[in-house]
Amino acid sequence: MTIRTDGVSRDPICGKPVVEGDCESVEYKRRRYFFCSAGCKGRFERRTERLRLFELARMGALFDEQRVRWGVA
Repeated sequence: MTIRTDGVSRDPICGKPVVEGDCESVEYKRRRYFFCSAGCKGRFERRTERLRLFELARMGALFDEQRVRWGVA
């Protein structure tokens, strides 16, 4: 998840705060993600879709009788 506050974001892999101008970044599905190191960027690139689904689940997974229905709440 990328949280922007005055040019500071969080690395979606390790959660460290990073300054957007001084770090590595990648754009995925019209959204820019920022990383503290090339290692975190590599992990993101290898597992991008899984991390994206996890982020969507946190935003709005709806649980219904032991089933998961995906949607934005």
